[in-house]
Amino acid sequence: MKKIITLTAMTLFAISLAGCNTLRGAGQDIERAGEAVQDASS
Repeated sequence: MKKIITLTAMTLFAISLAGCNTLRGAGQDIERAGEAVQDASS
């Protein structure tokens, strides 16, 4: 289960970096990805 969560987090991180144009946007995207991982793990 941890492998799936880690893989999902890494995928979301890569997508968020590819989809944003600024460092501020990257921070917001990373925060959203982290929240998604927390929701998935509970």
